[in-house]
Order: sequence, then structure tokens, then C-alpha cells
Amino acid sequence: MRLTNREEVPRSGVLTDSSDAGAYWRKLKQRLGAEGCEVVTFCRGLKLEAPDGKPRATDCANTEGLFRIIQSIPSSKAEPFKRWLTQVGYERVKEIKTRLLFGGVVPR
Repeated sequence: MRLTNREEVPRSGVLTDSSDAGAYWRKLKQRLGAEGCEVVTFCRGLKLEAPDGKPRATDCANTEGLFRIIQSIPSSKAEPFKRWLTQVGYERVKEIKTRLLFGGVVPR
């Protein structure tokens, strides 16, 4: 999944109130690194074709990486995603607990 490209609006801009989403993304990566979160473990710089046809270094992340990034964005626009992630996680924990209690058979 493409996260940013020098030639287009970074996807992180959709979840922030920043007027310069590219600068916001660079600052977020810097802050996460300072907190000990290794951004490079879930966000890879890959050369992808830009609108001008040339390969450009582009930050890319898989689904897990995107979820981790969303969790670290302090914005009201990111809150619905964070609540959804919490709900899905809670439901998954309940499902696992039920399977353990009932020996793999989920009661209906």
C-alpha cells in the first residue's frame, strides 16, 4: 500500500489537520524514531513510478504498518479508525477466549 509520494498528497494527510501533509509525515517518522518505534520495520522506502514516469523513493507500509501509523496520529480525524481498531481487537480477544473455554467449539 502506498503511503506517500513526493509528487502527490501523502495519505497521512487524510487523517490530519496539517496543511503540509508531507512535513507532517516526516515529523511523525522523526517523533516515532525518538520514542524508540522503529519506523523502518514497518515502513519501507520503495522506488515506485511517480506521475512524471520516473521512479521515486516512496514510503510504503503493509496493513499492520498502516494500523500502527494510524494509532500514532494524534488527530480527531484518526479517532474513528482507532475506535474501530479497538472494537475489532476486543471482538477477536472475546472469540479466542470463547474458543479456549469451550474447547474449540464456539456456542451459538
